[in-house]
Amino acid sequence: MEQSLKSKIWLSSPHMSGNELTYIEEAFRCNWVAPVGPHIDVFEKDLCDYTGAAHSAVLSSGTAAIHLGLSLLGVQAEDYVLTQSLTFVASANPIKYLGATPVFIDSETDTWNMCPVQLERAILACLKGEIRGPKGKGEPKLPKAIIPVHLYGMPANMEAIMEVANRYGIPVLEDAAEALGSTFANQYCGAIGKCGVISFNGNKIITTSSGGALISNSEELIKNAKFLATQAKDVAQHYEHSQVGYNYRLSNVLAGVGIGQLEVIDDRVAARRSNFEFYKAYFSDIDGVEVLEEPNSNYFSNRWLTTIKISSERAMGITRDDVMAALAFDNIESRPIWKPMHMQPLYSQYPYFGSGVSEDIFETGLCLPSGSNLSAADLLRISNVFDELFQNCRYDQRKIAVNF
Repeated sequence: MEQSLKSKIWLSSPHMSGNELTYIEEAFRCNWVAPVGPHIDVFEKDLCDYTGAAHSAVLSSGTAAIHLGLSLLGVQAEDYVLTQSLTFVASANPIKYLGATPVFIDSETDTWNMCPVQLERAILACLKGEIRGPKGKGEPKLPKAIIPVHLYGMPANMEAIMEVANRYGIPVLEDAAEALGSTFANQYCGAIGKCGVISFNGNKIITTSSGGALISNSEELIKNAKFLATQAKDVAQHYEHSQVGYNYRLSNVLAGVGIGQLEVIDDRVAARRSNFEFYKAYFSDIDGVEVLEEPNSNYFSNRWLTTIKISSERAMGITRDDVMAALAFDNIESRPIWKPMHMQPLYSQYPYFGSGVSEDIFETGLCLPSGSNLSAADLLRISNVFDELFQNCRYDQRKIAVNF
C-alpha cells in the first residue's frame, strides 16, 4: 500500500497575519534593512506591553537569549546550573558554552515540567559536594542559576520553583521559548523569574522566521544584554572593545515581521486552545490515551502543541509509534516528546535527579498537529486516522461528535 498523496498537515507551521508585509515594505521603503532600525524599538516595546516585563531585547534566537541571560547572571566555568531534563537541547547547550556544569532535574507528572522536589534535592547535593559529572566529584557550592522550561506552552509550577529558588538565593531564568501567551497565576511566563527567554523560530506560536528575545524587569540586565549582543562595542568614536561580545541582535526587517505577528497573538492562542479542545473531546472516551491538561486555574497554556501519552496496555496494544506511523501514512506530521537530556549521548555523564517520570513521558508521549492554521478539513482527516486506529478502544463504542 502506498503512502497518501494528500497535502501535508504539519505539526506547527508558520501562520502569517497579512500585516507583516506592510512592516517589511516600510523597512525597505525607508532603507532600514541594516541590522538596526525603528522596528526593533517598536517590537521590544510591544513585547513588554504584552508580557508585562519592563524591558526586552530582541535577539537572533532563543538559544542566544539563554546564553546571554546565563552570562549576565554570572555563570562561569565550573559553576552548576540546574535545568529541566525533559526539554529541547537548546535549554542545556548554553550552559556548556560558558563551561559550566548542567545538573538535570526530572519532571513532575502534573505539568511534565521541572519537579520542585527533585530541584531541592539537587540544590542540597550541590551544597554538600555530592555532584558527580564527567570530571568526577565537584566541590560544595551553591548553583548559579535555575532554568525551568514551560514545555509545549504548559507553565511550570512557578510558585513552588520560585519558593525553592528564593529560599536558597538562586536566580531563575525561565525558558519560555514555547510559551508566549501562557500564564501562571495571571503572570506571563518569562516575566516571573529574574529573566525569561522567548523563541520566534518558524514553528512557534508567532514567528520572525528566526529570532528570540530576553525579557526582564531589570533595566541593567537588558541594557547589558543589548551591549553584549552587538559585539560589546564600548563608547568611543573608533571601535573599542574591552570584553567579548556576540552578533546576536535581530534585524530590523525581521522585527517588522514580529510586530505583525504579535498583533494577532491572542487569535493564535485561541486557535491552538481550540485544537486542544478538539483532541480532548475526541480522546475523552478512548481508553489508554491521556491528554495533558492544566492542573488547576493557576495554569493557562497557550497550547503551542497538544500532547498525549499512550498506554499500550490499555489501548489494545497500540503504541505511540503506531499512532505516529498511522498519521504519517496519511501525510500528517506528529513527533515524539523531547528525549530527556540525561538520556542524550551528549549529556549522559552529567548529574541527574529524578525518579523516571521524564523517561516514561518520552517513551509514551506524542505531539499532535497543533498549528493555528489547521482547518476543519484537517481536523477531520486527523480524526479519521484516529477512528481507524482506535476503533476498538472506545469505552462504550460510541462515535464521538465533534463540532467544527
